[in-house]
Amino acid sequence: MSEDNKSKIFILDTNVLMHDPSSLFRFQEHGVFIPMIVLEELDNSKKGLSEVARNARQASRFLDELIQHADMQTISEGIPLPQLQYATRIDEKCTGRLYFQVKRMDSVLPESLPGGVADNAILATALALADERPEVQVTLVSKDINMRIKASVLGIHTEDYHSDQVLDDINLLYSGMAELPLDFWSTHGEKMDSWQDHRGHTFYRVNGPLVKNWFSNQFLYLPDESAFECMVRSREGDTAVLELARDFREPKHSVWGIQARNREQNFALNVLMDPEIDFVSLLGQAGTGKTLLALAAGLAQTMEGKQFREIIMTRETIPLGEDIGFLPGTEEEKMAPWMGALLDNLELLGGGHADSVGWEKAATNDLISSRVKVRALNFMRGRTFLNRYIILDEAQNLTAKQMKTLITRAGPKTKVICLGNLGQIDTPYLTGTTSGLTYVVDHFKSYSAGAHLTLRRGERSRLADFAADVL
Repeated sequence: MSEDNKSKIFILDTNVLMHDPSSLFRFQEHGVFIPMIVLEELDNSKKGLSEVARNARQASRFLDELIQHADMQTISEGIPLPQLQYATRIDEKCTGRLYFQVKRMDSVLPESLPGGVADNAILATALALADERPEVQVTLVSKDINMRIKASVLGIHTEDYHSDQVLDDINLLYSGMAELPLDFWSTHGEKMDSWQDHRGHTFYRVNGPLVKNWFSNQFLYLPDESAFECMVRSREGDTAVLELARDFREPKHSVWGIQARNREQNFALNVLMDPEIDFVSLLGQAGTGKTLLALAAGLAQTMEGKQFREIIMTRETIPLGEDIGFLPGTEEEKMAPWMGALLDNLELLGGGHADSVGWEKAATNDLISSRVKVRALNFMRGRTFLNRYIILDEAQNLTAKQMKTLITRAGPKTKVICLGNLGQIDTPYLTGTTSGLTYVVDHFKSYSAGAHLTLRRGERSRLADFAADVL
């Protein structure tokens, strides 16, 4: 029997279950094996309020429900996995069996093998299981790179956990805009209609083969001198309605004193200022203007337009270096060190005009501070935000589950802005293809009230741009 045709058993490392408790149901028709040491590690990790502790408890609940009505013989032969009342919603193709380690399984490991007792116990179990069942391909699934390296050295087939991976390649992620061919009008403008609404916005109805590839609120542009820039308002079959983009590069259209410096920033301000769009995600490396644009649009709509009651700013608190320990003060004071990027931009936006005197700047800053609130992610669960403009910074460090928890906090008339850089992920076990921000961008691209843009051109300084490119 060839390797491809062999039946398979996947041994799950503890970090896989703590990363995604539903991983039990992600292996389709194949068997899933849980070593006894994994159950002990789950038990040791279940205490606390962290995401890891919550996932450990959820994995334990799944296992408890699966084993609840099984006798010893059923446990030895393998428990059919789709027994949970919601397991079919997790993966309809889950038809495998769950195996527990029910006896001592020893295998000789090299005496000098580095690593903890738990890791080596899992490796020994994998070797013993492979010797015991040669007709089955035994695969160790782990999120720990070093664990996978050690397993490969010992001759154990190993894989990373990929079921939560949104894309095979991060370069395939939806960018939110597309360049039109130079012959666009000749191929799509034959039966074109155009009109203006009561606000003076210009619309076009076009037909053609490119339409089926477009998404709601995607930006399109022509690379020629016409400077034609528009966004897709609706699409049905091969017919789409396009709206001419507003030009925020002109001083008369500045937003809280900020003008767009390039095409991508102009597109970003279009969706940030659009009252019809409830959710915006902005990706980009450092210096592309994500935070500044989001804050400027929020202040303009909160302070001038009165569309929102207040701005709420938050982010995941993951340190770049050593943790500085517990901080005294209120929630906002505790969050202040983490919100430096947002607060720096607030200082810039609240500076007033160049000819403003000191008391005018102070009054402006006091007024802005009264309408801008800093909140910690730890206390978001269960809340509902009404008529708020929510900025979630460093969203690349969140899992898909955390992103769902936060976005579902939005109540009526609330707008959510997610900012992030997939090249700066600080969370263990998350990559560009498994980040919650990637998950949201990919799943929201068809949402009629959502928009996404990837900003590629830095505008911070020559030095910052050069450093981002070469370092």
